[in-house]
Amino acid sequence: MKVLVTGGNGFLGSRIMKVLKDQGYDASTFRSRNFDLCNPKQTKDAFDRYRPDAVIHCAAVVGGIGANRVNPGSFFYQNMMMGLNVIENCRVFDVSKVVQIGTVCSYPKYTPVPFSEDSLWDGYPEETNAPYGIAKKALYVMVEAYKNQYDLNGCVLVPCNLYGPNDNFDPGSSHVIPALIKKFIDAKQNNNTEVECWGSGSATREFLYVDDAAEAIVKSLSVDTDSKPINLGGGVEITIKDLAEKIKLFVGYDGNIAWNSDQPDGQPRRFLDVSRAKKVLSWEPKVSFDAGLKETIEWYGANKK
Repeated sequence: MKVLVTGGNGFLGSRIMKVLKDQGYDASTFRSRNFDLCNPKQTKDAFDRYRPDAVIHCAAVVGGIGANRVNPGSFFYQNMMMGLNVIENCRVFDVSKVVQIGTVCSYPKYTPVPFSEDSLWDGYPEETNAPYGIAKKALYVMVEAYKNQYDLNGCVLVPCNLYGPNDNFDPGSSHVIPALIKKFIDAKQNNNTEVECWGSGSATREFLYVDDAAEAIVKSLSVDTDSKPINLGGGVEITIKDLAEKIKLFVGYDGNIAWNSDQPDGQPRRFLDVSRAKKVLSWEPKVSFDAGLKETIEWYGANKK
């Protein structure tokens, strides 16, 4: 099977590419400078060049709370346009399966925990992530609509926050785990007595090791799925305060943590019900949170610039 992975050079996409090749798939990807997925003609040219049997749409413009607050319009536009062009060309080129990668940011701000896929439309997403989350939700609708009208075989996977080696550690756009790892390692190396963390620390998050996510995504190519979203979660809900304390311990930092409550907490809680993934994909995460976190810390310590 020829599989085209959009965003295949990124954090998650590169892991998907590795799993595909390890399992014998003919996997391809490309750089955005060669084919801009926001451009309809260039997207069509990419499909014409690679002629895929299946597509994993992993390309996205993403970031943490800070990046989402600064770039709500561009995050909405770029993610919306890329998805529209990719899914439409899956129809035009008669692709046998398209896997749309979603986001936990699509869920309503106040969702009963654990989040069930049936709750996706029960309210508005948390405000700082809403433009990104709603763009992704619109693509869930597009996958289902194309299934109903054109019989496009589409699958929607909704992962929680991902983490692991080679994550984005840029403080201007990183998510919470790489942001905290960088802060604590830098503070230790610079002998700083205090690390500032955003919010109150009371919000909870769930994290999934990137290799576990890649395994689930590739698994979805070979099993029968419908167009209903499927959650991918790591199985551990943790407060940001406890996460910071854990990273502080693993890094070996001895200073204090100062919580800046003038900065937002984001969504109050996040924890996914993964029963559908277990049933449909026969999938569960393999890497424990502590083991994955230690590996990520070690990777950054060895590769930081």
